[in-house]
Amino acid sequence: MSQEIEIGLGKKGRLAYSLDDVAIVPSRRTRDPEDVSTSWQVDAYEFDVPVIGAPMDSVTSPATAIAMGRLGALGVLDLEGLWTRYEDPEPLLAEIADLPADQATERIQQIYAEPVKPELITERLHEIRDAGVTVAGALSPQRTQQFYSTVLEAGVDLFVIRGTVVSAEHVSQDHEPLNLKKFIYDLDVPVIVGGAANYTAALHLMRTGAAGVLVGFGGGAVAATRKTIGVHAPMATAIADVAEARRDYMDESGGRYVQVIADGGMGDSGSFVKALAMGADAVMLGAPLARATEAPGHGKHWGAEARHQTLPRGYRTDVGTVGALKQILFGPSHQADGQVNYIGALRRAMASTGYVDVKNFQRCNVVVTPYGR
Repeated sequence: MSQEIEIGLGKKGRLAYSLDDVAIVPSRRTRDPEDVSTSWQVDAYEFDVPVIGAPMDSVTSPATAIAMGRLGALGVLDLEGLWTRYEDPEPLLAEIADLPADQATERIQQIYAEPVKPELITERLHEIRDAGVTVAGALSPQRTQQFYSTVLEAGVDLFVIRGTVVSAEHVSQDHEPLNLKKFIYDLDVPVIVGGAANYTAALHLMRTGAAGVLVGFGGGAVAATRKTIGVHAPMATAIADVAEARRDYMDESGGRYVQVIADGGMGDSGSFVKALAMGADAVMLGAPLARATEAPGHGKHWGAEARHQTLPRGYRTDVGTVGALKQILFGPSHQADGQVNYIGALRRAMASTGYVDVKNFQRCNVVVTPYGR
């Protein structure tokens, strides 16, 4: 039963938990870390590790999308980012990284005012495809109708619709909103859509035919949605709620399985592991991959939330550089801070709880505990 607490006489709220509030409990059975499988699959596409590079300019460029693919992960290119607005965005990426903190947001707004160019969408996606890895690109719900045909013609394998909050029932008085169910039905490629943060919203997105649902609002390390619009979703509860929606949808649909993908707020390997334990099939990583030496953000990190022209809901932050992309995913680590060797941490947690694959690991026991105890 959900626990509601009385905030005041006129309002009650449900008690929700962040990933910091939960911990995994070892079981009576253990295994060798080398004996577990970290693979996952969405539609016909299988990956060695449950990691998706977030569609953020500080994380995923065509080059890093290719590198992620060769390491067994999936990189998603932001098709509204600098790579589709400028022929050579490298000088602008370097400029954003060097901006003083008090000037960063305004200058980012100016840089991203340049229109998206369809021919650059095609060029960037062809570059990734020519490398022989899975091709994935992301658009916001507002831009999907404008550019999706260009994306499909370019040969995308997986299509991501990612926004702060994406619903199956958007209502607008001044334009025809995207009909997600019809849109997904008409496409020939799997669609991952989100974010969603509760059971009902996720269930409706699953009913549209989405292959995967993003949980959370993305951009955890660089988002200011709680400060700017008061919206926040503690991730442990959100993932568990959406995982329950997936189970009920399987019963409703006669066995169709929708991937649950945790998105945002996974700044250390412990949070990454706990997101999978709470019911996620994979995790979309931003800040952890922005710390790679190959990352296009040069040690800085920002997302789409920072570039909104009238109400930015995020900012550029300094995440530093901790190692190569391969080292961040697979180690070795030389510090016990959870910033390096994410897959090694997952293997160790799965071995400590006795599970051989990610789907079974979702059944592990957890406890609620004050952070740090």
